[in-house]
Amino acid sequence: MTLRIAPSILSADFARLAEDVVQVERGGADLIHVDVMDGRFVPNITIGVPVVRALRRVVTVPLDVHLMIVEPERHIEAFADAGAAMLSVHVEVSPNLHRTLEAIKVLGLQAGAVLNPSTPAKAVASVADLVDFVLVMSVNPGFSGQDYIPSSPAKVRAVRALLDKAQNDAPVEIDGGIQPGNAADVVEAGAEILVAGSAIYGTENPEAATQALRNAALAGTPTTLHGPR
Repeated sequence: MTLRIAPSILSADFARLAEDVVQVERGGADLIHVDVMDGRFVPNITIGVPVVRALRRVVTVPLDVHLMIVEPERHIEAFADAGAAMLSVHVEVSPNLHRTLEAIKVLGLQAGAVLNPSTPAKAVASVADLVDFVLVMSVNPGFSGQDYIPSSPAKVRAVRALLDKAQNDAPVEIDGGIQPGNAADVVEAGAEILVAGSAIYGTENPEAATQALRNAALAGTPTTLHGPR
């Protein structure tokens, strides 16, 4: 099991985005999480391909791009060309999920399936042998700063069980309301990638907050965590 911290730029200061991502890298961020929203699948509109391309020029860690958009298959190649390393799509808007994930993998990216809070874990059962990661939303997607849904660790456990049954050691990622107070719980449940926005960028020192989140997460199950697979 490899713990990774992925600060979400949704909560960053877009007027100083380059500086903000450098700060969290100094704090030990393993990934930079980029939320792409279209105002259709979710009510908010955020950023797109140009920002991902700009980020790729300044970050040294992989870009974890989360597509909260309808028809994600139409934009996969553009985000790959812009520099995404991981690309995740929602099962709720992907009727041809297997084909979409395969298309992402063909481009050399890690392919992830995302589950909204109301979507059961079994929705990824048919692709459990294919995904490179599964992202569990612990808030309803669309806006930063929402309250964490307390039942999320059970969802993480259910997804982990599905992946294990498929003999796939792909990590479970969790996003929404993650902060030091619940980090150990989600890690204990099986989450390996922790996305955090407000808990990092809502502080005066994002660098220190990144490290604090890792320390809190490691306090959960320290004996099960080790280096990269």
